[in-house]
Amino acid sequence: MKYLHTMVRVKDVDDSLAFYRDLLGLVELRRKDSEQGRFTLVFLAAPGDEDAQVELTWNWDPEDYDEGRNFGHLAYEVDDIYALCQRLMDGGVTISRPPRDGHMAFVRSPDNISIELLQKGDALPAQEPWASMENSGHW
Repeated sequence: MKYLHTMVRVKDVDDSLAFYRDLLGLVELRRKDSEQGRFTLVFLAAPGDEDAQVELTWNWDPEDYDEGRNFGHLAYEVDDIYALCQRLMDGGVTISRPPRDGHMAFVRSPDNISIELLQKGDALPAQEPWASMENSGHW
């Protein structure tokens, strides 16, 4: 397992970059704009430590973030997303967003922190019970 990033939602991407990049000194590694999803993702890291990233998510439509909605999730790259999800489920953890695509799943910690699991490398071929499993709750 490898730690990937922590995601936080931001109200103003320019103000946030002025803080994280210009003042704090993080380096912008990559950026993704989604016209369809109406959001921008900006990945930053401390110079020389690109393995531990913060993902700034800016939703283009204004939204007030209360009750911790500005904090998104922790993300981990895993060797076998199906095996890990099975182990979690066997341990009583609800799979909030099953890995139907063989690539991504979401679970929640006992403190309700959203955890994103991403398959290392290419997505695994779809397989049951994951392929037909519905989402549970929110992630």
